[in-house]
Amino acid sequence: MTPPDDPALDTLLARGGDYIDPETGAIVPPIHTSTTYARDRNYDPIGYLYARNSHPTAQQVEEVLASIEGARAALLFASGLAGVSAFFETLRAGDRVIAPRIMYYGAAKWLQRLAERRGIDLRFFDATESGALVGALESSADAGSKGQTAVWIEPLVNPTWDVIDIRAAARAAKSAGAILAVDATVTPPVGLRALDAGADFVFHSATKYLAGHSDVTAGVIAGRDDDERWQDLLLARTLMGGVIGPFEAWLLLRGMRTLHLRYARQCENAMAIAQHFKAHPRLERVLYPGLAEHPGHAIAKEQMKGGFGGMLSLLVRGDALAAQRVATRTSLFVPATSLGGVESLIEHRASVEGPQSLVPGNLLRLSVGIERAEDLIADLERALT
Repeated sequence: MTPPDDPALDTLLARGGDYIDPETGAIVPPIHTSTTYARDRNYDPIGYLYARNSHPTAQQVEEVLASIEGARAALLFASGLAGVSAFFETLRAGDRVIAPRIMYYGAAKWLQRLAERRGIDLRFFDATESGALVGALESSADAGSKGQTAVWIEPLVNPTWDVIDIRAAARAAKSAGAILAVDATVTPPVGLRALDAGADFVFHSATKYLAGHSDVTAGVIAGRDDDERWQDLLLARTLMGGVIGPFEAWLLLRGMRTLHLRYARQCENAMAIAQHFKAHPRLERVLYPGLAEHPGHAIAKEQMKGGFGGMLSLLVRGDALAAQRVATRTSLFVPATSLGGVESLIEHRASVEGPQSLVPGNLLRLSVGIERAEDLIADLERALT
């Protein structure tokens, strides 16, 4: 029997790209640790040049990532921020970036640094306001710069989980002659494919849901086209030394084999927690797009398939100290930074981001793992009461 020509995404993930070594029959690809590669008698490269450019292990994983994203190509990086840095390295002085006012703080800090040191015109918009992105694009155009405009969005804004409509953002960006890049770290392709919704680039901190086991640091950018910007991005990765290591790439591929199973359980657990605590007397509010009362619920339901994600936030009644107390009194939820792993984490986000944070002081961000939902609910109940 021959495999289907167009296997489902879950099948692609489970089989790790359907790798079989033609010489040994091994079904798991090897780890190529070589840093340099020989040339032939004509001094032409046989395959690869140098590990800082690329290497076989990374390319194997990139091919799988491109397949599951519906992308022309994908590039792996040593971390999520290495990918962010390389992407914005393709901008020139006078170019513009438009991004949500509240977003992943590491990317926001890098953008502010570029604005201060490189002459990038940086504009933020309020993701909770209808038409704010269009207004930001229009005001940017009115500024008169002839540079390129890049729109950077998150489908679920971290950590308030406001919802941004990717299709609407893509239409607005296209009308303004801008490119659209989507940070889909918390919405992996088993639930949302940003390129299908009109994005030009999709980014992931692969440390999170893609790898899923809190044991590897990685980033990925997938692109719709192999164009001039993509080639510039590839050059930036090489010159900045941002490529992922062979062992980390191998770990990422191993983690991705169970992404669809993990993410389904995390979505299920997050919904159970949100439903249980949405009217809790010790909470002001639960922020989760899966709740019908969430302002972005209808959009999230339209663009997120198979669940509303494994991330939610709790607004504790009281001040920042009250929220910190809850975060340090859980037993199953680990008070730690990061997200997307099999274990559940709780984080007082304002403390992590520092005094310049725009996040409410009473907000606790939860990354829900694959434990039994009833145990996680009981753990939060004990910490709250």
